[in-house]
Amino acid sequence: MVHVALKNISKVYPNGVRAVQPTSFNIEQGEFIVLVGPSGCGKSTLLRMIAGLEEITEGELSIAGRVVNDVDPAERDIAMVFQNYALYPHMTVYNNMAYGLRNRGMPKSEIDAAVNQAASMLNLKEYLDRRPSQLSGGQRQRVAMGRAIVRNPALFLFDEPLSNLDAKLRGQMRIEIKALQRRLGVTSVYVTHDQIEAMTMADRIIVLNQGRIEQIGTPAEVYHQPASTFVASFMGAPPMNLLPARYNGNGRVHLTDDVSVHAPQTVDYSGDIHLGVRPENIGVVESGHPGALPFSLDFIEELGAGRLLHGRVADQGIVVHLPHTAPVPSGEVYIDLPQTSLLMFNPATGVRL
Repeated sequence: MVHVALKNISKVYPNGVRAVQPTSFNIEQGEFIVLVGPSGCGKSTLLRMIAGLEEITEGELSIAGRVVNDVDPAERDIAMVFQNYALYPHMTVYNNMAYGLRNRGMPKSEIDAAVNQAASMLNLKEYLDRRPSQLSGGQRQRVAMGRAIVRNPALFLFDEPLSNLDAKLRGQMRIEIKALQRRLGVTSVYVTHDQIEAMTMADRIIVLNQGRIEQIGTPAEVYHQPASTFVASFMGAPPMNLLPARYNGNGRVHLTDDVSVHAPQTVDYSGDIHLGVRPENIGVVESGHPGALPFSLDFIEELGAGRLLHGRVADQGIVVHLPHTAPVPSGEVYIDLPQTSLLMFNPATGVRL
C-alpha cells in the first residue's frame, strides 16, 4: 500500500536556484526510507516539502491518499524530529511531551496515558520531572522522539537527528530508533549525510546528488550494485576503487597496454571506462595465482577489526581491505581483482554499464 507519493516534486527558490529537480517515488506503509547525500544535495529541502515547511514549486505530494500540497503542516498528520531537539527549556520532560496534546484539547487522563506509554518505550519514566538542561544529549533526543510518538502520527520525519551526538551514542541511538520504528510500524523518512546511518537503518535508501535522485534501492543494492560512480564513491568507507581503464569489447579490461583483467560482463560499448571494485573484495594472492597483479604497497592503515593496504597497481592508486586475521603482506605483493566483483562505468556520464 502506497502511503506517501511524490510525483515530479521540485523546488525552485525565487533567485532561480533549483534545490530539488523533478523527483518521483513512492513510500510504502510502514517503510523506513533514508534520504542520503552530501551537504547541499537537497535532502533536507525534500523532507521539509513533505512536512509542509517548504512550498512545493511543482508536482504533487500525497499522504495516505490525500493530496497535501496546500495543506497546513499541522493538518498533515506528521511528526518531525529535528537535529537540535527543539525542546522547551523551561518545561519538564512530561510537559514537553504533553504540549502538543494539550493544544489539541485532549483530556488529561488520555495525555497521561500517552506520555507514560511513550516514556516507558524510551526509558524516560524516571526523567519526566526533569528539564532538558538536566539531561544528556541522547536523553534529549529520546524526549524529542517521545513528543512525536504521543501524537500517533501517520508519518515520522527525521532531519539528521543524531548529528549532535558523539559516535558511540549515535550507534546506540541508530539501533533504538530503528527498533522503535519497527515496533510502532509508522512510515518514516529519515535524512542524513552519514552513509553508515543510511546502510544500517534503511529499508530503502534514496541517494541524492545536486537535487536529483542518483539511485533508489535496498542498502545491499546501493552498496553492491551502485548505479553511478557518485553512488559508488559516496557509499562505503573506504569507498569503491574506481580505476581508469579501457574496454574494447573483447572480454578484457585494460588498465594499461600490458595489464588487463577479465571484464565482468559483455556490453555493447567500446572505449574508456572506470573499473570499480570494493576494497574488501580484493584478495592478496601468490605470484602464481591466475590473474595476480603486482601491487606496490605504500603503507598499511590499521583499523583494529581489519587493515587497509594503500598502494598502486598499474601506477594507479588502490585500497585493499583485509580482515585482521589475514597476514601482513611483506616483500613482493600481488592482488587479485575477482571478475564477479568488478563493475564498469561510463566515465563521461558516470552511469554503470
